[in-house]
Amino acid sequence: MGQARKPGRRRRWLRWLWRLPLLFVAVTVLQVLALRFVDPPFSAFMVARQFEAVAAGDFGYRIAYDWRDLEAMAPSLPLALVAAEDQRFPQHHGFDLEAIQDARASNARGRKVRGASTITQQVAKNLFLWSGRSWVRKGIEAWYAMLIELFWPKHRILEVYANVAEFGDGVYGAQAAARTWFHRDAADLTRAQSARLAAVLPSPRRYSVANPGPYVQRRTRGIERQMRQLGNDYLSGLE
Repeated sequence: MGQARKPGRRRRWLRWLWRLPLLFVAVTVLQVLALRFVDPPFSAFMVARQFEAVAAGDFGYRIAYDWRDLEAMAPSLPLALVAAEDQRFPQHHGFDLEAIQDARASNARGRKVRGASTITQQVAKNLFLWSGRSWVRKGIEAWYAMLIELFWPKHRILEVYANVAEFGDGVYGAQAAARTWFHRDAADLTRAQSARLAAVLPSPRRYSVANPGPYVQRRTRGIERQMRQLGNDYLSGLE
């Protein structure tokens, strides 16, 4: 009797194993489709940061996050984000192949390791995943990035990015950043302020918007130059 049960149990486990990939596809597609229309109340990075604070005994820690539609932000802010992070954002489909090739060539020459992560990939990582550099995480990030590009217009991708990007420890999104660092709404940010916010994005817990060091100051000036080169109408055609 016991031996007869074992093959049946094994078959049931195998059936579940075959269903797991289909379940993963269904859940992730539904997630991405829902957030095409529903503004996310939080991101995976926000949840992880809150758990970090609790684990460290900081029970009073609070996340600063206040959603704003893209139209309720100064036009300079999305332009600064694109100028700083992903200048081919309007043209690519989630993966910037030219930037990937440039990064590989740069890293092969022994220069400082550089990445080629697009805004779409960063939305996928910040919204759904955890920090880290494992191949598993990168693979899931690529899957989410493909879904986001498939189901979201570019306007929505940039809007979500501007709202979930971390601009300082626990400060997420343009509105919370504008209120925290400049005591104004995101709609009232100047070009210089927008560029400074974008300048800290490589490492928002290391670099400061309020007290910018030499690196942030240089990067801010560089982003402002790139914004002028791209032009104010660079993102006007986004759907």
